Amino acid sequence: MIRTTNLHKIFSTDEVETTALNGINVEIQPGEFVAIMGPSGCGKSTLLNILGLLDSPSEGTYSFFGAEVANMSERNRANHRKGNIGFVFQSFNLIDELTVFENVELPLLYMKVPASDRKKKVEAVLERMNIMHRRNHFPQQLSGGQQQRVAIARAVVANPKVILADEPTGNLDSANGLEVMNLLTQLNQAGTTIIMVTHSPHDAGFAHRIINLFDGRVVTENFHV
Repeated sequence: MIRTTNLHKIFSTDEVETTALNGINVEIQPGEFVAIMGPSGCGKSTLLNILGLLDSPSEGTYSFFGAEVANMSERNRANHRKGNIGFVFQSFNLIDELTVFENVELPLLYMKVPASDRKKKVEAVLERMNIMHRRNHFPQQLSGGQQQRVAIARAVVANPKVILADEPTGNLDSANGLEVMNLLTQLNQAGTTIIMVTHSPHDAGFAHRIINLFDGRVVTENFHV
């Protein structure tokens, strides 16, 4: 499903060259829940951005559902993202000027889903995330936990094959964080592949497998039964 081979990412300026990823080889199967851990600056978010087709590697190959995507143009990467990948971020990344309903609807607008179908899909996922009663509220009227539920609803409304979560509980207290992890677990049990960057050993404990990075390399992989 997802396979990277000898993946490198180098960021260059006029004076400095920084190696963010240094020969990453990972393989992720459909239905897995994988946590990526490591100290700040080890390449976790860089790897997640490449896996999410938001960025391209400097070197190496990346096979995404059988397609080689490492050197694709941004337009082609965007086409592969649509309907295949949902994103959940630490900072929620909701649009303040849009209601809950409108925020969740956005991916479907980009996919040109007809209005009647959009309404059904959005209402169904808001019910699933227990946030339907807030459909006409704006993000700033919600608690952090509610905002993250909206962000997860937006990530899954198009029924993507993969959800990429970057520190999804980082801005939440422990109770709301646990609620988010339980939601991600339920989505995984329903068949969605989850790839999550986290600093939290507690959150990583929900995953089937933990990939540990250090200095842009995979140093260990731990499996949970």
